[in-house]
Amino acid sequence: MSKTVVSSDNAPAAIGPYSPGIQTGNMVFLSGQLGIDPATGKMPEGVEAQAKQSLANVEALLTATGATFADVVKTTVYLADIADFAAVNEIYASKFEAPFPARSAFQVAALPAGGLVEIEVVAAL
Repeated sequence: MSKTVVSSDNAPAAIGPYSPGIQTGNMVFLSGQLGIDPATGKMPEGVEAQAKQSLANVEALLTATGATFADVVKTTVYLADIADFAAVNEIYASKFEAPFPARSAFQVAALPAGGLVEIEVVAAL
């Protein structure tokens, strides 16, 4: 099965040796998206702003494949502080509708670039 790199000018480039996403067949696997603003290369202050930007980056990559949030079947949310779960969940809920994708969410010791939230998704076209 062939693999195609997923990228977008409206999402930040990878900050390491990985692809922003890979499409294979009807499946799209997006790497975790930090809240990095692709225009500035910087993250906004605060977990809410970073969550919004993270989801904007996810949306840009989904759009590059012809997918939308409705096509997402699995998400993983990484938090620097689990106390931010409710705030991030509210922003997350604004992008997804029932039937909601399966999801895992947990606190990690640290995220790259000092991020407060990182979100990865799997979509089926």
